[in-house]
Amino acid sequence: MTSPKGLLETVGRHVDEHRGGMVVDFVFALAWVTVVTVIFDLLPGGPQWLYYLTLLGGVVAYYGFFWSLEAVRKRE
Repeated sequence: MTSPKGLLETVGRHVDEHRGGMVVDFVFALAWVTVVTVIFDLLPGGPQWLYYLTLLGGVVAYYGFFWSLEAVRKRE
């Protein structure tokens, strides 16, 4: 079993190594949820399942966006 201090060091190392990616992931998720929430607030009456499905669509949008970015970078 890992000690609490060892666990904190491991998490700290992980964050140091992946800081840029974690920030980008967080900003994308925050932007997606904000846009979806604003749209559903402006257009009331939509079913709750559609709201959740649209939020889930953010996963597909995330991977699609970064896959296309990677494809463009490889092409250049």
